[in-house]
Parts: sequence; C-alpha cells; structure tokens
Amino acid sequence: MNGLLALVLTAALAAPGAAEPGWAKLPGNPAFRSVLAYEDTRDGVRVRPFELMRTPVSNGDFLAFVKAHPQWQRGRVAAVFAESRYLQHWAGALDPGAASAQQPVVQVSWFAAQAYCEAQGARLPSWIEWEYAAAADETREDARQDPAWRERILRWYANPSSRPLADVGSQPADVHGIHDLHGLIWEWVDDAGSLLMSADNRDQGGADKLQFCGAGALSAADRENYAVLMRTAMLSALQAQDVTANLGFRCARDLAGATP
Repeated sequence: MNGLLALVLTAALAAPGAAEPGWAKLPGNPAFRSVLAYEDTRDGVRVRPFELMRTPVSNGDFLAFVKAHPQWQRGRVAAVFAESRYLQHWAGALDPGAASAQQPVVQVSWFAAQAYCEAQGARLPSWIEWEYAAAADETREDARQDPAWRERILRWYANPSSRPLADVGSQPADVHGIHDLHGLIWEWVDDAGSLLMSADNRDQGGADKLQFCGAGALSAADRENYAVLMRTAMLSALQAQDVTANLGFRCARDLAGATP
C-alpha cells in the first residue's frame, strides 16, 4: 500500500498544471488594488497567474549557486554588482560558517539575487506580484483590511534586526502554501529601483511607471497600512549593489499558458 501511495503522489506532482515542490501557484487577480498606486491604477492592477518560491532562498541554496557560478563568490564579484559587505557574514567565499544552511541568505545585492533566479530559469518577482502574494494570511487571499493582521506584521518590523534569523519555512504557510513573506526578512523585488516614495499626491503618473527603473514616485492610497509603506520606503532607499543584514530574496516565474 505504501508503494501504491508513493506512485499516486508522484503522478500527482507530475500531472499537468501541478506546481513543483518548492513552488506555489498563485491565481493572480485581474484588478488587484495596491496600497501604493498611481492615480490611474486606483481601480486595480492586473496580476497574471505566476509561481513563487514557497520559502526565501537559503544559505545552502546560495552556496550551491556560487559554487556553480564562481563569478558570484565573495571576493570575485565585480564591485559594480555588489558592495564590499556582500556575504560578509559568511566565514569564507565557500563557507557560510555560523550562517546555517537553512537560514535565509542575506547580504546579497539585487544583481546577485537576479543572477541566482536566472540560473534557476526564473526571475525576481515584481513589486506588485510580491505585494499580491503578501496580502494573504493563513486562511484568506487578502487579509489587508484586518487590523489585527496588520498589527502582527508591524510587531515584527519593530524587532531588533540583530536577532539571529530563523530557518526558512519555520512560520506557518499562508493560504497559497507560501512561508515567510512576513516575519523573517525583507525581500528584493525586480523593480525595486522604481519605488521612489513621495508624500505628495501630485507626484503621480502613468501605470507603466511601475515597470521602469527610476521612473517616478508612488503615493499612498491607504496610509493606514504602514507595513507596505515601510517595505517600499526601505527598498526605494537602496541601490542595486547594496546589501543589508536582513534583506534576502525568493524567485518567481511565469506560468506557461497564462493569459498575456
């Protein structure tokens, strides 16, 4: 019976449309209302179906990557692609040291994160994709209007960043089967360079500005959701070569057959 069960599970995972282990399928939303938006996107932005890694990339994952791609090892990466603190918490270029294999990798630049994802046949998620995924809690696809849920996220943001990081996947999965979008680390997004925060509602423009690096300033549609404002302000303050002790990433990829 155990052998038959294993065959059934294997077939289910290999069935057309089934997500691979480690990846979650998100159905998308034809009119996702983002907290930060340009005036002509207030009625919603289309988020196409896509896949997202269930957990952030770990030290173990990133070690395998830099072994296979030595140009991204500490001490070899070009300064234009990563600042001097790149992977500084590792004991050596190929030795994470006290950073356990299951902890999320941090101290990585946008360039390094994007290179990792490309090596997996994937990409960094866009800001709107990440925010769409991050709107979910354990039972709801969109929990953003729940004050208790928002307060829970803000309590994590108030924690000192000097605390040791937990392992990836240690928090309960959300309704999509995704872990750690809140409460573990900040995460790079593909279009981080375009998230230029402004408190002035006049600093707005076309919806396509969400697609281009350094294109304009976002203004808040819902100033009650401070967590989104904090995330966006943090990302907008960084250059692509910057690294921090609590910033990592996860990858996304398009779904084959998704409506363009």
